[in-house]
Amino acid sequence: MKFGKDFKREMVPEWIEAYVDYNGLKQILQDIRHSKESKQPPTPARSLEQRLALYRNFSGLNLQSSAQNTGDIEDQVISVNTVHHENSGKFYITKFLGSPEGAENEIRFFNKLDQEFNKVNTFYKDKVDEVMREVTLLNKQMDALIALRIKVMDPGFDAFGSLQRLSFDINNSTPSRITSPLRMTTVDTDHMPVGTSFDPSYSRQGSSTNASHPKVPINRNTLREKRDIDSQKSDPLEILDHIKIVNTFESPMSTIRGVLKESKENDLSYKKEELKKVEQRLKIIFFEFYQKLRLLKHFSYMNLSALAKILKKYEKITSRKAARSYMKMVDKSYLGSSEEVTSLLDRVETTFIKHFSHSNRRKGMKILRPKHKIEKHRITFLSGFLSGCSIALLVAFILLRDDRKLMDKEEGASYLDKIVPLYSFYAYIVLHMLLYAANIYFWRRYKINYAFIFGFKQGTELSYREVFLLSNGLAMLVFAALLMHLHMNSRAEEYVTRIEYVPLGLMTVLLFITFCPFNIIYRSSRLFLIRCVFRCICAPLYKVTLPDFFLADQLTSQVEAIRSLEYYICYYTWVKSSHGHNTCQSHNVYNIFYFILAVIPYWFRFFQCIRRLFEEKDQAQAYNALRYFLTILAVVIKTAYSLRKSLTWEVLAILSSLVTTLFNTYWDIVVDWGLLRRKSKNKFLRDKLILRHKSVYFIAMVLDVLLRFAWLQLVLKFNVPSLQGSTVSSIFACLEVIRRGMWNFFRLENEHLNNVGKYRAFKSVPLPFVYHEEDDEDKEE
Repeated sequence: MKFGKDFKREMVPEWIEAYVDYNGLKQILQDIRHSKESKQPPTPARSLEQRLALYRNFSGLNLQSSAQNTGDIEDQVISVNTVHHENSGKFYITKFLGSPEGAENEIRFFNKLDQEFNKVNTFYKDKVDEVMREVTLLNKQMDALIALRIKVMDPGFDAFGSLQRLSFDINNSTPSRITSPLRMTTVDTDHMPVGTSFDPSYSRQGSSTNASHPKVPINRNTLREKRDIDSQKSDPLEILDHIKIVNTFESPMSTIRGVLKESKENDLSYKKEELKKVEQRLKIIFFEFYQKLRLLKHFSYMNLSALAKILKKYEKITSRKAARSYMKMVDKSYLGSSEEVTSLLDRVETTFIKHFSHSNRRKGMKILRPKHKIEKHRITFLSGFLSGCSIALLVAFILLRDDRKLMDKEEGASYLDKIVPLYSFYAYIVLHMLLYAANIYFWRRYKINYAFIFGFKQGTELSYREVFLLSNGLAMLVFAALLMHLHMNSRAEEYVTRIEYVPLGLMTVLLFITFCPFNIIYRSSRLFLIRCVFRCICAPLYKVTLPDFFLADQLTSQVEAIRSLEYYICYYTWVKSSHGHNTCQSHNVYNIFYFILAVIPYWFRFFQCIRRLFEEKDQAQAYNALRYFLTILAVVIKTAYSLRKSLTWEVLAILSSLVTTLFNTYWDIVVDWGLLRRKSKNKFLRDKLILRHKSVYFIAMVLDVLLRFAWLQLVLKFNVPSLQGSTVSSIFACLEVIRRGMWNFFRLENEHLNNVGKYRAFKSVPLPFVYHEEDDEDKEE
């Protein structure tokens, strides 16, 4: 694989603008090559004897050229100067020492190279500085955690004596062993003191007293922190008097308590449950911090490789020496010489293994470095096999229906009107899953980091092949059950007691697979889905995350599927007991729930917007909540009109549906997709676009408008003679699912571009402890 493709593939999607523009530099080199070729006179054809002589001397020429390339740095064609700026730090400027005549492209190349390197170097330094600030906070968090462990696990523990043995002298570290408060076994804690529980200056690479722990230089901030810690050693557990637990309002009880107390902080209760929650949160924080360090290290390595590669290409094209001078400067720069990230990686591993995996290195590293998911060929094979079976069963069902002429008979049409709603639920689900598989395919193709946006655990996210496999498997089961139902109906006398339980059996199988506790059929993904559904149901009580409101938006497009579940209950309680003489619409309870179920998904989103409005203080959430409230009114009026035909209800339904559709269409295109920007450099779109063809965005906007207004047909009731019964509503329900699938791609594209603009590549996890002293200082300032 060429380096350019490998470089692009290995980029962090959210940091893509911070990398070296390798392709741009490569394009300038192409211009240099073309300009040189145009100036060179045509080479005369060599005779056979000349070519043989050239071949015999080829090795000698190569060795001589190689020897020349190893000359002194004075032979280089460039000179790199360092410019110091008060606010921005160091910048590097390259001066071209060759003749400027005819070397405009080469000068342009080095100007571009300086610009890209300064960008990368500044970005890397800023990120490392950000990491070092996080280290200071993590130090204090670990101090509090260790003290809390001692207090909770062993209140009679000799804190003063033992924690004093934990004191860590960087220049004079001597091994000490104490009893771990967590496991009550003797463990080495020389390299895990309370005061320097997460010291960035510490490394695991050799020491004067221990070969695996060397002295490493430390900064002044670290020494200042050590002095502050040493001053507090009169009572190490005194730190617990200065901290509180941060209430993140992530659970219903914490939300209720937070509303009643009107406080975001809770006093320590010194209970094991509290300690367990703190450990779990810090475990996640350390994991995210470790991933950030790994990506920073990889960022440095890939950019250094890109600079070396592009300079090597320059030397090959121009036959000038420049790589040695430039790479010497690169090696001395912050990007090439900084060792903070490498040191921190070792320190995080030591801290995590000791405190969060009971000193089990294999277990700790398995958590810190989860394995990447490997695509399996059997997934592709099974997907093709099941899709073929599904198509064959569908064709068999259509042929059997036409052979028995069910659509031409009143009894057959009535039978299908009762049975098809039992299976239409699966049609909506399968269609949505197929569209989600297509979304994943295009998200991956265009480097949209959907796994990070949704918060999937690394290695557990489903690929488009796996989602396609699940959708085809469900489709095969549905078509097999439908064909079996139709076949058994032709012999109703033989299967009179069994035929009605085929749809119920299919639903039972689906529910069993969904809630199966065993580690089969993508258990982690099923649990993630169940958790998100539960959080949607309890919308105002749980903190709203992107997967929560994204799933709630999907549910708003599955109103007909939710109503199909109501039909299941009605069919097996009233219709079946009356032997088909009664219909669901004849029961008032059914009609009441027909209203309620249509409103529930929008109600979820309404409460989520209210919760985000109070937490984020974002005025846009108020408008979003108003949008869903108007949608609820429109759905209620439209449902009332479908049950009670009258001119008044028809006018109200048309007006409410029209207003809601206009509001929702505007929100889809302008807010969710971020398009139709007035001052955008891409007319009527936005500044940054992932898709190359701008026409795709205009087509998507037109389709969104058309599909949004399609549901007005359910109110206006255009007559379509070839469509009977509930077929029209089913078709438009499928169109709404298709619109949602299209909306999903552009919604995540906009979210991804927002992350790219803010270089946001990691999940933000709130710290568990807050220090009173910090709050007091902030107030004084």
